[in-house]
Amino acid sequence: MTFAHFIKEIIDAFSYIVIPIIITLTFFVFITGVIKNFFFSTDSTKRQEAHSFMLWGILGMVLLFSVWGLVRLLLVTFGIS
Repeated sequence: MTFAHFIKEIIDAFSYIVIPIIITLTFFVFITGVIKNFFFSTDSTKRQEAHSFMLWGILGMVLLFSVWGLVRLLLVTFGIS
C-alpha cells in the first residue's frame, strides 16, 4: 500500500461517511429553524431564535460544501483521486 493510496482511503472514508452525516445535521438545524419560524411567528424572541437556527444551518452547509469541494479539487489536482 502506497502513501497516496492510504491517504485516498482516509479521505474517501471521511468524504463518504463523515461529511454527509454533518451535512444532514446542518440541514436538520436549518429545517428546525424553518419549523420554529412557522409555528412561533407571533413571538419575536422565538422568531429571532428561529432565524438564528436558519442562519447557522445555511452557513454550516455552505462551509461544508466549500471544504468538500476544495478537498476534491486538491485530490484531482494531485492525482490521488
